[in-house]
Amino acid sequence: MNAPPKSSSSSISKNSIVVASPDQVSSDLAGESVILNLKSGTYFGLNEVGSSIWQLIQEPKAVCDICNAILEEYEVDAQTCESEVQALLEDLLAAQLVEIRDEVGS
Repeated sequence: MNAPPKSSSSSISKNSIVVASPDQVSSDLAGESVILNLKSGTYFGLNEVGSSIWQLIQEPKAVCDICNAILEEYEVDAQTCESEVQALLEDLLAAQLVEIRDEVGS
């Protein structure tokens, strides 16, 4: 009965569906993004690539789709892209700026 929510007990996989939390506000600043967690009052800054990812997850998006979009937009190999996207999403999750939904194909 007291099991933790799925999003906090599981790590993000390439099939996870990620979406920006409703408890935040963000602003684009010359290609970079600044996000404010409304619950904690903590700011989070993103560079150009992070900002692109942030724009993609304004609607629920699979991690694999996020990686594909970044691979099309930037010169990066697939393995580096996947690990960097996952690391950023884990950081955003820890900061309570994103939510994890069911996985693709579930």
